Amino acid sequence: MTRLSNYFLKTLREDPSDAEVASHRLLVRAGYIRRQSPGVFGWMPLGLRVKGKLEEIIREEMATAGAHEVHFPALLPREPYEATGRWDEYGETMFRLQDRHGADHLLAPTHEEAFTLMVKDIVTSYKDLPLQLFQIQDKYRDEARPRAGLLRGREFTMKDAYSFDVTDEGLAAAYQKQRDAYERIFTRLGLDYVIVSADAGAMGGSRSEEFLLPTPIGEDTFVRSAGGYAANVEAYVTPVPDPIPFDGAPAAAVFDSPNTPTIETLVAHANAVLPRTDGRAWEAADTLKNVVLAVTPIGGERELVVVGMPGDRDADMKRAEVVFGGADIEPATPADFAKHPGLVRGYIGPVLGTEAVLGSEGTTGVRYLLDPRVVSGTSWITGANIEEKHVAYLVAGRDFSADGVADIASVRDGDPAPDGSGPIETARGMEIGHVFQLGRKYAEALGLKVLDENGKLVTVTMGSYGIGVTRIMAILAELHHDDRGLIWPAAIAPFDAHLVATGKDPAVYEVAESLAAELEAAGADVLFDDRPKVSPGVKFGDAELLGVPRIVVVGRDAAEGFAEVWDRAAGTKDRIAIAEIPALFGS
Repeated sequence: MTRLSNYFLKTLREDPSDAEVASHRLLVRAGYIRRQSPGVFGWMPLGLRVKGKLEEIIREEMATAGAHEVHFPALLPREPYEATGRWDEYGETMFRLQDRHGADHLLAPTHEEAFTLMVKDIVTSYKDLPLQLFQIQDKYRDEARPRAGLLRGREFTMKDAYSFDVTDEGLAAAYQKQRDAYERIFTRLGLDYVIVSADAGAMGGSRSEEFLLPTPIGEDTFVRSAGGYAANVEAYVTPVPDPIPFDGAPAAAVFDSPNTPTIETLVAHANAVLPRTDGRAWEAADTLKNVVLAVTPIGGERELVVVGMPGDRDADMKRAEVVFGGADIEPATPADFAKHPGLVRGYIGPVLGTEAVLGSEGTTGVRYLLDPRVVSGTSWITGANIEEKHVAYLVAGRDFSADGVADIASVRDGDPAPDGSGPIETARGMEIGHVFQLGRKYAEALGLKVLDENGKLVTVTMGSYGIGVTRIMAILAELHHDDRGLIWPAAIAPFDAHLVATGKDPAVYEVAESLAAELEAAGADVLFDDRPKVSPGVKFGDAELLGVPRIVVVGRDAAEGFAEVWDRAAGTKDRIAIAEIPALFGS
């Protein structure tokens, strides 16, 4: 059995100064992890026990899905990542280094390239497929602000699986197997997950879904409707309204608009000096906000792009990154505007007065894109590209056009679901798993081909499937604790029973020792607090902090044949005959 008297464990009474969330605070205080540097942690024996149980659940379900386990190094050469374009695509989040000979290497953020090349070395025929491989291994990403302990670190453990098939139908079948396995894993862990459509990002591929845990501390926003639609906010696609006939619409009218630096002041001014012809008041949604962005594609030149959107919306930079293919996006700077004097800050619009200057007929040399809601026939107040002047009744399709569509505006509660299933609501969530249909991107880049049944070389199609192991451990700590400490779910608890012997009477320790042996014989994994010179208060504090779901206290009632059993999750403490306790833990 495991005895606390010689166990490598040190609990802390005070919270670590850099802990921002409960899981970080409790995992450090309870002696599961220790900080090495920002976003990097060392693992103590207790932490490894919980992590190992998590990994075992994952391994069991991967075996059920038909996947075989392998293991790759974290240190990998540059060349495969350069072949797939990800050496540059990952940007500053990738750890790069050189060996003594000057050869470039990286600490792998993911392992698509390594898996692809391994299969290329071994598999030559369609007869060797389908194939699913997985590993549980550490990944490395240079987060700008690593925080929240294991929830977002620079080093973290992932399960990543990859499927290899000849046909798209085979890929779809493998994808479903992994997706089903994820549902079983998260159900076994008691996680209330939501599956949402997601953007594939640097991974690429044709289909991508995230498993999110709804939580206020989540870094992702997702949307869902009562009718079943769910998507990451970056993957939400705004429904396009029908065009509106504009025959008989009022002519565009330029008006003076001094001291209107915000949408609110513009609306108030327009209502004062230019009442609408239909009698209702102007609103923020009637204005066309023109957002100027500086877009720098990977390996490309910086350019300005103007995006017109309803004035009651803001630009969502995460959605913008998706629209612009992962390019670096930021608001235009004064230096950018200095290079484009045709853009009058504070009064930007698709026209100069009422003559088009932005869009496909424009003359500024800046691309002009529109929100999907700005369809032909919609009428707007917007800038006139003249200092202190705006233009009203500017009609899309009649008075101005654009170079394309950019669906980057913020998403909010009440927006329509793209599938027609009703209005959406937004919520916060944390990613716990992600599945991708990669297709042939990596196989084509790295030359993974096999002979088909006709003897012709065909490119293999792939899927990629990731679960954040250490993140899930932190999430479970977030979900299962109270003001005294952790309360692990039984499936991943480091021990089944935390047996505490209290007092100074040697007879109590003899009874506790005998009970510990009986519990072990009954199949329970026991942590025995046999420390002879530690006060009951300290022992109880440690027991509640460590989070073993059931605590057995052997103390003064031992002489009468009784002990206390604490159920941490239920919050109960029951006096039970010692002879009956092993049956509570029997398999």
